[in-house]
Parts: sequence; structure tokens; C-alpha cells
Amino acid sequence: MAKRIVIDPVTRIEGHAKISIFMDDSGNVADAEFHVVEFRGFEKFCEGRPYPEMPGITQRICGICPVSHTLASAKAGDAIMAVSIPPAADKLRRLMNLGQFVQSHALSFFHLSAPDFLLGWDTPPASRNVFGIIASNAGLARAGIRLRQFGQEIIEILGSKKVHPAWAVPGGVRSNLSAEGRARIKAWLPEAYATTDVALEIWKKTMKSHGREIQIFGNFPSLFMGLVTPDGSWEHHGGKLRFIDSSGSIIADQVDPLNYKDYLGEAVQNSSYLKSPYYLPLGFPEGIYRVGPLARLNVAEQMGVPKADEELKKFKKLGRGTVTSSFLYHYARLIEIMASLEFIERYMDDPELSSDYLCADAGINSLRGVGASEAPRGTLFHDYTVDRNGLLQKVNLIVATGQNNLAMNQTVAQIARYYIKDNNGQIPEALLNRVEHGIRCYDPCLSCSTHAVGQMPLHVQLIAPDGKVLNEIMRG
Repeated sequence: MAKRIVIDPVTRIEGHAKISIFMDDSGNVADAEFHVVEFRGFEKFCEGRPYPEMPGITQRICGICPVSHTLASAKAGDAIMAVSIPPAADKLRRLMNLGQFVQSHALSFFHLSAPDFLLGWDTPPASRNVFGIIASNAGLARAGIRLRQFGQEIIEILGSKKVHPAWAVPGGVRSNLSAEGRARIKAWLPEAYATTDVALEIWKKTMKSHGREIQIFGNFPSLFMGLVTPDGSWEHHGGKLRFIDSSGSIIADQVDPLNYKDYLGEAVQNSSYLKSPYYLPLGFPEGIYRVGPLARLNVAEQMGVPKADEELKKFKKLGRGTVTSSFLYHYARLIEIMASLEFIERYMDDPELSSDYLCADAGINSLRGVGASEAPRGTLFHDYTVDRNGLLQKVNLIVATGQNNLAMNQTVAQIARYYIKDNNGQIPEALLNRVEHGIRCYDPCLSCSTHAVGQMPLHVQLIAPDGKVLNEIMRG
């Protein structure tokens, strides 16, 4: 008899979601779906607001990645004003975004994902978390916390707050980098480098012991998209869009984000509040593509800094054409942390970050503005249409997690088919955790930064087509 397994909530992700696993009459997995069960409505209730308010409003979408939204929103405002912001403002925005990459990637690697591959998939849920890492390796846990703190420190130094800094505005930024702030960042860099080196060594050992996971955790052909510089280097806050296929062939390049609608379609599925963008020329759902660290390293030809460039060469050897295993998102995050640290170090010797020329002054010169920036989880689009008074008439937001939606569905289905077999309704929790980890590879941000710790609540049911509960597992 066909059955359905529900994992609700999915644990150790930013926000709340659930997974449904559909089994056929033979007890094999037929399909799987990732459901986002939150609804926020920012696109609609922002209509009628003045566009300069948007960097402050949209960063409230999330407490984990407010920097990503405020910077993309400010860029959309720049486009409405039709200005080129002062060079110092561009560099300062980039510095804050690099801090955001460090803090977010450190959170994902050390706190949310490492408990699985460092403590073991079969470790009891009550200790398979950051507190379990602390118990087994207190020094590593502290180093991971400190690395995240370093990224947050950069955000606070520039914006006066670690979360929701009122700093980036259409036309530029509100304040520069002080001499004291520069000294604090420089003093912390050696420790941040050392922690990243340790994490890379740990990950390389993990790859040797987790060959099966590399093969089956979201390992499939797809397109990849990310921003690149004119010469094809890694980009995080500027540049143009590049699309490549799984063979590594470029299928669209140097696409102005303003024209993203010519390349990206947006589908809506009844099973989730999350939109499902797709590559428009291929249609839905064939136009599946991935964004984020794995995609950025696939589309980039070089990182632009020496240590990260060496790691990128090793990374690219893990695939043919492109690296297609979503389990290697974890490796890509560490390489991006290293690149961020190297770029941060370069900025510490740039006197322009102390400039007082920080904001361009202009009125409304365009009735539409698109701001695109790389958030830690992938390319983020803010698309605003305004009237002559600068009041928003339409808002469209395309976030990284939505763009990975089709890939996350395919990932959980692939893992479930390998691990889940219905033996009279008995499915061990550790196997379900492997399915959950397929989602953690993408580090989804579901517009909510509330997490439980310790023994996570989980309710899994086997449900017959007639609605009868055949078996259920409760924890928490």
C-alpha cells in the first residue's frame, strides 16, 4: 500500500519546514518534497512605501542574513536614482558583505552541518548538535564560534549593529571605516585564518571518509548560476550573471541583472510557500539550476586571491566539467571563507575606506531598479517599480533558497531512495536524519532565525492513502 512519511520540522536549518517522502506499493521511495510552511508577504505589504525605506524594511526578512537584503535593496535604490555610488561606498559595502559571508558560512559549517559528519549520523539527536561538538572538541567549537563572531564584528564596526544595521542607503552608505575599527579587524585576521585552515583540514578528512555521501547527497546534473567579474572571476557584490551547464559549458554570460526576467521564470507549487525559479529557455521543471557556494565556484574561473585560488583548483578536480555533488557545498563554503578573509585583508590597506565621500545625491531618474548581490546562500534579486513620487508600485524578490528549491526536492528524493526502505513501517531516525542533511547542504534560509537546540521536536508519520496513520515516531 502506498504510504507517506512526513518529517516535520526539518532540524538545524534557518527556519521551519518539513519533508514528505512518498512510498509506492512495494515500499520504495517514489518521490519526495521539501515544504516551506512559513508565509511572510513582504512583496505585497511593501507596496506604497517610499523606496528609500526598503533597505531597512527588507533586512527584517531575516535575522541571519539582514546584510544581504539591505545591500541588494540599496543597489535597487541606486538604480532608481540612476547613480554610480562613490568608490569608497562600494568598497565599504563589499567589506560588510564579506563579513556576512564569514559569519553565515561559519554558522552553517560548524553549528548546523558539522554535528552530522563529525559526530556521526547515528549519534542521538539530543547530542547531535553544537553542544555535542563542544563536548567532543571544545577547542574546535570555540574556534567556530569565534570565526562567526569575527564576521559579525565587521558588520558591527561598519553599521553599529550586528543585526539589522541601519547603514546602507540608496546612493551609498552612512559611515566609513574608523581607524579603531580597522585595527580591530587586522588584529583578528590571524586567528580567523588559523581557524579556516583547521576547518579545511577537517573537511578533507571528511571527504575521504564520506565518499558515499559525496556520491548520493544531491549528486545530479543541473545548471549553475552566479555573478562573475568581466574576466570570469568570483564576484559577490557586483558583476554580471553567468549560467553554465553540468559539463561546464557557458550557456549565458555577462547578463545584466536588470534583464533577469529574460532568463529566469518563477513557478509556484501548491506544496510550498517557496517559489520555484527556473531557467526560462528550458522551461519548468527542466530548467533546474543551483545557486550559492557550489554554483559560484563552478561558474568562476578564479577566486582572485592566492590561497582561495589554490583551494579552487583542488575543488574543480572533484568534478568533470562541474562539481555536481551538493554534499560539496560544505567545501565550497570554506573556500569562500578563505577568499573573504583574503579580500578583507586587502581592504585593511586601502585608505579610501576612511573617505568621507560616501553617498551620491539624486532624485528619481528611473521608475524601475534591480539590485543583485550574492548572499551567502546564493544570488539575491530585489526588483522595485516606483511611481514619480518614489512610492513602490511593485516589488519582486528572488531569494537563493527559492532558486535552489527544485534542486532541494531532487536531493531529498535521491537520498531517500538510497536509504529509506519501508520495513513494516519501521524507519530508523538516523536514516531520516540523512534525508534532512540533504537540505542542510544548501543551508536554506526560510525567513526565520529561530532554532531549537538539544533534542529537536520531530514527528514522522506513515500515512496510508485513506488517511490512516500506520505508524508514527515522536521525539522532543
